[in-house]
Amino acid sequence: MKYFAPLILIAACTPAVAPEPLPLFGDGYRADGDQCRRVGENAATNAFLDDAADLVACPEDMENLGVFAIDTGGVEVARLQGYVLYSVPTR
Repeated sequence: MKYFAPLILIAACTPAVAPEPLPLFGDGYRADGDQCRRVGENAATNAFLDDAADLVACPEDMENLGVFAIDTGGVEVARLQGYVLYSVPTR
């Protein structure tokens, strides 16, 4: 057991890596000023991108999330960094 102690101390001193911020772009999804925005590609979003859909992030505390999903046909695919990610079909 005495050989594991240095490894534990090293692991405890390793700084935590902050997650890469979501690559949000545009002035709003559907209209300028909307709270939801399109999302680009990074390590966290790569699995959710689709050539037949827009990946859209809406704040988790947005009042009309359900209305957004119904109006756009969006399907929730993840919750990351305070946002709900929707895959919104474009076809």
